[in-house]
Amino acid sequence: MVSARRRARERRRAREFEAFTAGAAGRLLHAATLLTGERAAAERLLEASLATTYADWFRMGAEDPYARTRQELTSRFARSAWRYRHPRGGPLDRLAPSERLALVLRLYEGVGEEAAAAQLGVPAERVRTLCLHAVATLRSTAP
Repeated sequence: MVSARRRARERRRAREFEAFTAGAAGRLLHAATLLTGERAAAERLLEASLATTYADWFRMGAEDPYARTRQELTSRFARSAWRYRHPRGGPLDRLAPSERLALVLRLYEGVGEEAAAAQLGVPAERVRTLCLHAVATLRSTAP
């Protein structure tokens, strides 16, 4: 039998998580859509990332849940980037998955170069190169 204390803790966790998702899910979904180029794929990616955040909710302590979910989202995207080599639309569809990831982190999410490099597991120079190439590709007129 589940104790009253545990039920209360679970209800509190659910309320806190619901408040978090109400405030952050829209921006995270937009980031996921920029990465995948498809709304349905973005929703699946975000749902899986939010599920992980929910599972770790009480263990996170003072950690920022938005940053944690963004980290999970970008990690999941990077692990399955081969699926998104040829997106079916979106403003970043001409970019390679690694370029999309670097660009979304740096420009859309506003993550610093060093932090983005740490999150992606590459040197800061690589992040800079990916962003420069991505911007050059987007500025070119040839599709």
